Amino acid sequence: MPTPSYPSAAEVLAAVPKQLYIAGSWSDAAGGQTMPVDDPATGEVLCEVADAAPADGQRALAAAEDAQEKWAATAPRARSEILRRAYELIMERADALAALMTAEMGKPLAEARGEAAYAAEFFRWFSEEAVRIEGGFSTLPDGRNRMLLMRRPVGPCLLVTPWNFPLAMGTRKIGPAIAAGCTMVLKPAPQTPLSSLALAGILAEAGLPAGVLNVVTTSRAGEVVEPLLTGGHIRKLSFTGSTQVGRTLLAQCAPAVVRTSMELGGNAPFIVFEDADLDAAVEGAMTAKMRNMGEACTAANRFFVHSSVAAEFADRLARRMGALEVGPGSRPGVDVGPLIDQAGRTKVEELVADAVSRGAEVLVGGSTPEGPGCFYPPTVLTGVSPASRLMGTEIFGPVAAVLTFDDEDEVVATANSTEWGLVGYVFTQDLSRSLRVSERLEVGMVGLNTGLVSNPAAPFGGVKQSGLGREGGRVGIDEFLEYKYVAVPV
Repeated sequence: MPTPSYPSAAEVLAAVPKQLYIAGSWSDAAGGQTMPVDDPATGEVLCEVADAAPADGQRALAAAEDAQEKWAATAPRARSEILRRAYELIMERADALAALMTAEMGKPLAEARGEAAYAAEFFRWFSEEAVRIEGGFSTLPDGRNRMLLMRRPVGPCLLVTPWNFPLAMGTRKIGPAIAAGCTMVLKPAPQTPLSSLALAGILAEAGLPAGVLNVVTTSRAGEVVEPLLTGGHIRKLSFTGSTQVGRTLLAQCAPAVVRTSMELGGNAPFIVFEDADLDAAVEGAMTAKMRNMGEACTAANRFFVHSSVAAEFADRLARRMGALEVGPGSRPGVDVGPLIDQAGRTKVEELVADAVSRGAEVLVGGSTPEGPGCFYPPTVLTGVSPASRLMGTEIFGPVAAVLTFDDEDEVVATANSTEWGLVGYVFTQDLSRSLRVSERLEVGMVGLNTGLVSNPAAPFGGVKQSGLGREGGRVGIDEFLEYKYVAVPV
């Protein structure tokens, strides 16, 4: 791979449109309103982008409706080729897209570049799935009738994406929608709208027809989104975000019976048994905890380590965490960028303070640095009380809370004692235990001796209050397709 050559933040900001993208054109928001996009590393305003009003959301929906019939009739191969061209464009511009993500979200450039490649892969994956949408033909049990089964796009979709993976969460939703023949209204997070606007430009350049994708940036999500869901014209909502917001959106979907897929919060257990390879466990912990500064729904939240190896594991993890360099993501050598905003950092500060007040020991980190930006140091806590607040909420920051256990049944029950069920991590060299614990954990995904589960070829999603449906994998496109059955007497 050639050495990355990252442009400056000023260069990438100048190249990105700041308006709404509706019906294939860039336009201002109704009333000309704008909203600031902040740099979490400095607290300074990077730029202003259009701040959509409810009328803009309706305009975007009308464009999606107008384009739906023609887009659904577009040949699968044509849809596939658009996604393939978009994949290639993202890969060609990975350095610039990485610099853009680092500017608006804060993650280090190397990690942002990794996200660009990950994001592109969703387009490549679904370009291949677009031409494999299958139906069926069969004789019904009575022998006198035939069943013709076809798959059809669900129709106009509303896609709501989070700020933590601003490019990849867009492609993970847009890719299957395009492949299935659905038109879209995309509402990105207000903290990170620039990656979505850049993505809209890439898709237009790849040949996506006007109106198929419409991007509405807004600071007034509730005012813009609710009328779209209750109006009866959006046929599907795909949302990634908090469980609390997901519950609200589900209620708003109910009147019009909008089909939903939701990737919500997580509270991932990371279980290290006494026979685990500690080198692999520590490496896995670094990946599962520190990816994206811990701001990931898949982040390891609760570390359960067998008492016989807990002290060594915690000590080794603390040394690794303490060696990470914290600073602006654009600075060479930085491992850990800022958290997304002051509210996010304050939440982490309060969770750590609560744990310490209940008897936790800080092995490394644990104090907020002075100066500008939303930085928080990598932190390892031991002796954490099960009653600590961080045990029952997503930390969304670089804090590893270590508890001990002695019994398999005990740790599985504790791991499952949460409303969430997105992912769990298990480290053991016992094959029987590997399968047994993986089956018993109430989660949608398990990282077995690995700290990374995300892959475009795998179905991503959770159980319980971590969501509905799956994204990615061979089943990812199913969320955007309906079955239609035709009865044929013979």
